[in-house]
Amino acid sequence: MSAVVLLFACGILLLALEVIVPGAVLGIVGGILLMVGVGLSFDRFGAEGGALASAAALLIGGVAFYLEFVLLPRSRLARRFSMTATVGGTSQPAVAEASLVGRQAVAATTLAPSGLIECDGRRYEAFARSGHVPAGSAVEVVGFDTFRVIVTLSTNPNSSQPTPS
Repeated sequence: MSAVVLLFACGILLLALEVIVPGAVLGIVGGILLMVGVGLSFDRFGAEGGALASAAALLIGGVAFYLEFVLLPRSRLARRFSMTATVGGTSQPAVAEASLVGRQAVAATTLAPSGLIECDGRRYEAFARSGHVPAGSAVEVVGFDTFRVIVTLSTNPNSSQPTPS
C-alpha cells in the first residue's frame, strides 16, 4: 500500500510541477509514475484496487491537463510571465522591383561592388557595375536581378538626391 501511495504522490507532485515548469519532461515522468502505481495496484489489490487506482490516475491527469492548458494561460501569473511584445522590423532589405529602374538613389553603404542603397526611404541590396561606389554617392538604378538592383554612378549630378538616413 505504501509503495502505491508513494508512486501516486510522486506522480502528482511531478504533474503539479509540470503545470508551473512547462517542458513535458516532468509531466511524462509523473504520468509514468502514476501508471506504475496503477500496475502495482492491480498486482497487489486485484481488479477492484487497480480499477480504483486507474480512475484516480485518470482524474489526476485530467485535472493537470485542465490546469495547464485551460486555467493557467488565462491567469494573471501567466499574463505576467508571458512575452507579448512583437518586433515590427524586418531582417532583410526589400526585394527589388522593376519599377525602380531609371530612378535616382543614394548609396547607404559603400558598394564594393555590393551593398545597400536607399530609394524613397527604403533600403535595397544593390550591385555597382563600376565596382566601387562610396557611401553617400548618388546612383541610378539601371536594372535588377532576382534579389538586388544594379546601379551605376549617377550621370546627372544636379538631380534631386534623397538624403541617406
